[in-house]
Amino acid sequence: MDTSALADLAFDPLDPVALTQALVRCASVTPHEGGALALIDAVLSPAGYRVERPVFGEPGTPDVENLYARIGTQAPVFVIAGHTDVVPVGDAAAWTRDPFSGAVEGGLLHGRGACDMKGGLAAMMAAALRFRRDNPQAPGSIAFLITGDEEGPAINGTAKLLAWAHERGERFDHCLLGEPTNPAAMSDMIKIGRRGSLTGELVVHGKQGHVGYPHLAENPIRGMVRLLAALDAEPLDGGTPYFDASNLEFTTVDVGNPASNVVPAQARAVFNIRFNDIWTPDTLAQELERRLAQAAGNSVRYVLTCKPTNAVAFLTQPGPFVAMVADAVEAQTGQRPALSTTGGTSDARFIKSYCPVVEYGVVGQTMHQVNECVAVADLLTLEAITHRLLTAYFEAPAAPDPQ
Repeated sequence: MDTSALADLAFDPLDPVALTQALVRCASVTPHEGGALALIDAVLSPAGYRVERPVFGEPGTPDVENLYARIGTQAPVFVIAGHTDVVPVGDAAAWTRDPFSGAVEGGLLHGRGACDMKGGLAAMMAAALRFRRDNPQAPGSIAFLITGDEEGPAINGTAKLLAWAHERGERFDHCLLGEPTNPAAMSDMIKIGRRGSLTGELVVHGKQGHVGYPHLAENPIRGMVRLLAALDAEPLDGGTPYFDASNLEFTTVDVGNPASNVVPAQARAVFNIRFNDIWTPDTLAQELERRLAQAAGNSVRYVLTCKPTNAVAFLTQPGPFVAMVADAVEAQTGQRPALSTTGGTSDARFIKSYCPVVEYGVVGQTMHQVNECVAVADLLTLEAITHRLLTAYFEAPAAPDPQ
């Protein structure tokens, strides 16, 4: 490691708190890079990493800058993944501090992205830097896979970065994604999979008319009520050993009718399903269509549209790598974390096609909220856990995980 080059930085990059502060001060609201990837480049390049920052785009979407860095040339390749983009701050006047200040007060580091997920990324970077400083001859390689498009449409980010790296011959053995997985304490939870997400739009067609002459109209609301009841009548499944039951939630029902004496022409409903690994988007859409067709019979005219999705359910089967992560958490915190697949989607859904991936990060209670913050103690704990994991991994690389 070229420590003289690192000395040019205004902070110690091996300090996860200082590194988090520096990243939070970069206003990298999706899709803007905001200086965050440039900062990471300035930290990793002097430490011996080969850093590349490809920009991806396609018509109708904003161009997004990403970062790939690697030190070492041999297997195994341990990947640390994450994102530097953050959600908008909303009403800045509602914040008690500048959302991009990175201020540390009362044991908390404040700012947009402190929790999700610049704090997690900074702690893991600091751990990787410390590990390579102390173990310059360690076998294998460490790589960073960082996007600026996780909080946005996730089109020009991790999915394309993975394909770009693969085309260049990069091969990965295991990945740790630093999303804020812990509900309340750093010993709580490792995520070994994620549910899929499918959004559907249901339109029921009727015939507009006067409410005083119902025989001349066809009210779509009655049909909509029948179809919604059919979708919700029976559970989609009972869950699996590692997944809760799939869950359907209606998010809007609209007729767009301002008049109380007019039968509307159509009714529209939107729903979202978070589904487990029993289903694929295609088989789930088929089940929805079956339920609707049975309930509609010949009397309800409807159209179901399931939106394209890249969020499919997946599971990293518990095995040596999952156990190694759990061991590191337990060794540092004194408690063994639960293995979970709860929550929303993450970029792990893309990474899982290239190597086994698990997620572990800081406590996520304030992510996306006004006055987002992370505990300084949690950053230090995550840095120590990651260092333990890297030490164990490169001393005895994880055996092949179950498929």
